[in-house]
Amino acid sequence: MNYLFFTNTPAHVHLYKNTIRSLEETQHSTLALARDYGCTKELLDYEDVEYELYGGCGTAKFSLARNLPTHFTNIFRKARSYDPDLIFGMGAYSAFAGAVTRTPVVSILDSEPTSLDHTVSKPFTNIFLTPHAFQKDLGNNHYYFRGFKETAYLHPDIYEPGTENIHDELGVSGDPYVILRFNAFGSHHDVAHAGFSRGQKEQLIDELSQYATVFVSDESDILDFSTVDGQKFHLHPALMHDALANASLLVADTQTIVTEAAFLGTPAIRSNSFVGESDMGNFKNLEENSLIFNLAEFDNVLEQAREILEEPSIQNEWRSRRNEYLSDKVNLTEVILDITKRFAAADRNGVEKIIRDHEDVVQ
Repeated sequence: MNYLFFTNTPAHVHLYKNTIRSLEETQHSTLALARDYGCTKELLDYEDVEYELYGGCGTAKFSLARNLPTHFTNIFRKARSYDPDLIFGMGAYSAFAGAVTRTPVVSILDSEPTSLDHTVSKPFTNIFLTPHAFQKDLGNNHYYFRGFKETAYLHPDIYEPGTENIHDELGVSGDPYVILRFNAFGSHHDVAHAGFSRGQKEQLIDELSQYATVFVSDESDILDFSTVDGQKFHLHPALMHDALANASLLVADTQTIVTEAAFLGTPAIRSNSFVGESDMGNFKNLEENSLIFNLAEFDNVLEQAREILEEPSIQNEWRSRRNEYLSDKVNLTEVILDITKRFAAADRNGVEKIIRDHEDVVQ
């Protein structure tokens, strides 16, 4: 059978890479339709995933909007040519591909604020599959799994480090280090939202460098590293999870990497304008289980970061909490693979019944 996957961001590559690898090992055909955004292409190449680019997107605001006509034109052509039996994606792109190829679509998503995507894709999506902490009702074809999209690649049953010598790779020889991850806020769901200012980024680097080596991953690329006591994260992006698993702390104004830190047992602080009463369910849930901090005020970020770095045993506590939290969460890759196996053995249009009868999802 032909399975089509949409990898619009680096996180989507991680979400589907293990599923794609397993499907290819069982002689199924797979194709990723990818957007050249951030390190998406680098990760696809590293994971040896067969893909075709449908377009690119910069990190500047409204870059995506300018490129949409080209994206949809290319998706129409490439999806029709591939003739998929089942499509996995997130949002309007996968829904459009399903509509033009008359193919069932399973949308695995975790972000409540992307209301436009939900509205546009709803008529053409057979199944919405979301984490158990998702706070929005997407209708009769909305199902939940006990986990997060990150449990497709960071669940203890599936995560394998890419290197055993990450300290040597980073050049820190076993010394403690901190990772800072800054967002460019260029996606459509980031409009009207913001994270750390340039001055706050520089202050974070200088303050935390008093405790550990500071590595910075900055999408906006506005920092001058000759004036701050930190350095760019210089390894291949596929090794970020290994680096994150051994870090003393993550501080970020972006989203996915915070959940990744939680699932790797690394203390994490998240701060951006999403934080508050209307915040996304997954981040509320992780904070309720003492795996991350969601902090709106910059002074509180600095204070909490100092407290974490001044407590040498805190990482053991974090990993114990992580282990307990993940003990009843599903390996999402296994769920997706099981869906494909059941689909291959059933009627081509029976994906709704397959999901409805699956023991690891609930409506």
